Amino acid sequence: MLPGLLGKKIGMTHLFTSEGKMAPVTVIQAGPVYVTQIKTEDKDGYEAIQVGFEEISDKHLSFPKYGHLKKAGVQKNLRTIREFRVETQPGVELGQEIGVDIFAEGEVVTVTGTSKGKGFQGGVKRYHFKGQHMTHGYMTHRRPLSSGATGPQRVFKGTRKPGRMGTDTVTQKGLKVIKIDAERNLILVDGSVPGPNGALVVINKVTR
Repeated sequence: MLPGLLGKKIGMTHLFTSEGKMAPVTVIQAGPVYVTQIKTEDKDGYEAIQVGFEEISDKHLSFPKYGHLKKAGVQKNLRTIREFRVETQPGVELGQEIGVDIFAEGEVVTVTGTSKGKGFQGGVKRYHFKGQHMTHGYMTHRRPLSSGATGPQRVFKGTRKPGRMGTDTVTQKGLKVIKIDAERNLILVDGSVPGPNGALVVINKVTR
């Protein structure tokens, strides 16, 4: 079966465990996904399963994607297409629907998403710079000041400076599956996952 699924972050809530402790969980709509292409070593140079997720209306679907889905026998308009690398073909067919039942309660998964965008931020917020004194005649309080010594006469690449913050690919490892609702394709994982509500996330099984 597939090593993972595409999903959409719904939001956070909490559950009570059998010991009576409150556990914060994130609700994710995991699938269903549809197999849109099967890549092989002979034809494509590597083994992978391409899947599509999240049905949309006709006006939001491009003609190339429409033709690709039609060729795969998928009778739905899907917004997102991603692929999962595999070592051996898991025995799926084109157009096959795959749901959240590939996971099990108590299983540990890895969730990858895009963090929230914060816009243009200064060094104090972006990199936790200490800043200057708030009193005693200081005219600046949160400016980064010096970018380096006089000797190089340039600013090195990677120097921490103000700039755009967030919108990074973030992976949360070791998240335990607390509950699965196969009827509604919902999976509840322990803790938080990156991104705002409604964001695309990739849920992967832990292989080691």
